[in-house]
Amino acid sequence: MESFSSKDMAMQAQKKILSHMANKSVVHMFIDDTSSEILDELYRVSKEYSGNRSEAQKVVKDLIKIAVKIGVLFRHNRFSPEELSLAQDFKKKLHQGAMTAISFYEVEFTFDKTVMSEILTGCRDLLLKLVDSHLTPKSHGRINHVFNHYSDPELLTKLYNPDGPFKPNLTKICTGLNRLLEEGTL
Repeated sequence: MESFSSKDMAMQAQKKILSHMANKSVVHMFIDDTSSEILDELYRVSKEYSGNRSEAQKVVKDLIKIAVKIGVLFRHNRFSPEELSLAQDFKKKLHQGAMTAISFYEVEFTFDKTVMSEILTGCRDLLLKLVDSHLTPKSHGRINHVFNHYSDPELLTKLYNPDGPFKPNLTKICTGLNRLLEEGTL
């Protein structure tokens, strides 16, 4: 018996098409303005930190592709009850990360690179479990790429340096995170 499903085919096509179109105009269709501003700041930080424009573009593009693909999976109700529980755990961990990031920014000299790095690594691990049977190894690699990049203790230390060049970027990132938290988006 042949197992063909047009619904499955449509979802796969959406994931494929959207992964090839992760540019700014498409992002605005799926990601709100505040999230887009945060992504722009993350790009600037990555570009300045790595000194490599194409690497910074790749990490943000990977982040966008993963977000869009997970959105497609949610929209098509592809997650089991156990996976939805993992998704809630991920959302809580992400919320905790945003609150911690803002707290470290607002209260001087409280930044702890180990704490921030562990939260981001925990988010990565939960996300990998969530999409384990839904996304390809290439997408898993993208998740690792994004979270390993932003959980780098050296990057985090430079980002949170009160006298460092990333202070304006961190201000915009935390302002955006605060807005997302207030709106209940994050």
